[in-house]
Amino acid sequence: MTKAPLLILLLSLGTYCTAATADDAASNDPAYWEFAPTPPMGWNSWDIFGTTVTEQQTREQADAMAEHLLPAGYDVLTVDIQWYEPNSVGHVYRPGAELTMDSHGRLTPGLKKFPSAADGKGFKPLADYVHSKGLRFGIHIMRGIPKQAVKANTPVLGTDVRAQDIAVTSSTCPWNPDMYGVDATKPGGQAYYDSLFAMYADWGVDYVKVDDISRPYDEVQRAEIEAIRKAIDKTGRPIVLSLSPGATPVAAGPHVMRHANLWRITDDFWDRWGLLHAMFERVDAWTPYRRPGAWPDADMIPLGYVEFGRPTKFTADEQQTLMTLWSIARSPLIFGGDMTRLDEPTLALLTNAEVLKVNQASTRNRQVSREKNLIVWTADAENGRDKYVALFNAQSKGDSIDFGDANYTSPVIAGRGKSQEVEVSVEGGKRLVLFVKDGGDGFSYDHAAWVEPTLHGPDGDLPLTDLEWSHASAGWGETRVDRTCEGRPLRVNGEPAKGIGTHAESTIIYDLPDGYDRFTATGVMTHRGSAVFGVLVDKGENGVADAAEVAVPLAELGITGKAAVRDLWSGEDLGEVEGAFSRSLPLHAAGLYRLSPVGE
Repeated sequence: MTKAPLLILLLSLGTYCTAATADDAASNDPAYWEFAPTPPMGWNSWDIFGTTVTEQQTREQADAMAEHLLPAGYDVLTVDIQWYEPNSVGHVYRPGAELTMDSHGRLTPGLKKFPSAADGKGFKPLADYVHSKGLRFGIHIMRGIPKQAVKANTPVLGTDVRAQDIAVTSSTCPWNPDMYGVDATKPGGQAYYDSLFAMYADWGVDYVKVDDISRPYDEVQRAEIEAIRKAIDKTGRPIVLSLSPGATPVAAGPHVMRHANLWRITDDFWDRWGLLHAMFERVDAWTPYRRPGAWPDADMIPLGYVEFGRPTKFTADEQQTLMTLWSIARSPLIFGGDMTRLDEPTLALLTNAEVLKVNQASTRNRQVSREKNLIVWTADAENGRDKYVALFNAQSKGDSIDFGDANYTSPVIAGRGKSQEVEVSVEGGKRLVLFVKDGGDGFSYDHAAWVEPTLHGPDGDLPLTDLEWSHASAGWGETRVDRTCEGRPLRVNGEPAKGIGTHAESTIIYDLPDGYDRFTATGVMTHRGSAVFGVLVDKGENGVADAAEVAVPLAELGITGKAAVRDLWSGEDLGEVEGAFSRSLPLHAAGLYRLSPVGE
């Protein structure tokens, strides 16, 4: 059965409101909650193409999606950021770039990338093609009005107001240079948003992702969210609204769920274990605001081939953990990889019918327990009797260490190029642990480096960069030797440097070789932000085992007596259990099961 096109508006929003629960809201459900009764499933161009996706590439992805993923329920295809920037490059932005814009300050597709948009057609020809495949068509937008429109002082359609009358020039995005905020409390601000969404509706857009709107969720952004909601409703189209980026403040839950269908609970999610590990806490925190029509969004799924064709860095176990968590927490399932290069393992992860049923049809999804990163979630199955159970071994080799036990901690180091000399005795040590912790300034651009990290001893000096670490994590990007966390050559105050680039929160662990008694380095901030550098010399032998038993008493699931167990990933029936259910899982692995009470 073909679904009617929906205009799904993905917006990054957040708000500081008084706390409320989903049950409180249920007494007066907004009509637009009906537009997303289950978590949306689809694809977004950002992970694979960044800002550069073209019309031809979009059509190729639509063809692949219709063949491979639509049968499993994935039906929303979204063109992400800067489709209006004809000469955009990669995952970065060019300040001052000339954008394609109409006479009313509304951004339109760049013809160099989307030639069918000529003669004022906009995205309609491309949307028509996507619809012909049985799919819905989505776009990404930034909140606000283009700086280019404000400079030209373009008129707002249908009013005698101009761009400079409604722009909030003090409200800008910290990472994208294209837009100013809009004063949505003015009639002209509402009129501008009305004109935008009327145009998108005419194009046949079904999914809109609005960015730079959920963080910090200040008064300007909150008013723009409400204006967008009104603008969507005025089009008369069933528009699913999602907000981005995150993390949306949890305190904004009552407001965001009343205005949007999806909202991001994290900043951009990439294929790094540290980011996946952090998601357990995030999805749990948002449990009070998860309900049909309103979905906390853990972001796109970076599996398969991403970032211009490289394979995902998640291991096979981590990929299954991701899909298990997104399913049991009922996050939207928005694939970010190249659909024209879907390999069989990735396709199997994305299209397992029994797993997708957990995401689409379960209820009362919640975390049951978390002890030493052994985590249990459960949900009620669609028959109201059976239980879904997700078991996670989210432990890592670094879990046996604690920053609080560090032998050395620096003061807070803040600002690009700021540094701290570090010297620590390593006598008697078995492992050397390097921490970089968030400096607490509320700014998450905490790029850092360990410059010239060196072990010293009677036999000479040993650069730490000559050794292989046993564990390394970075809060964003990747821990790298002689390069920054985003992969650029490591430089300090403009000069080339030797060392280890990383990003808070970061833990790097080395097994210490014999013959060294002292460690030195310089902790340096390589960008804005702030951090604390720490060093721990671990003299113990204890560590984390390669596998662990993850268990849950059946009583905590509401099951008395025996239960039949089915492994949803393998499709195997595992027999009956009584009293408790457990499985041995490797590090970073997960299992997803259906437990059916026997004889009740």
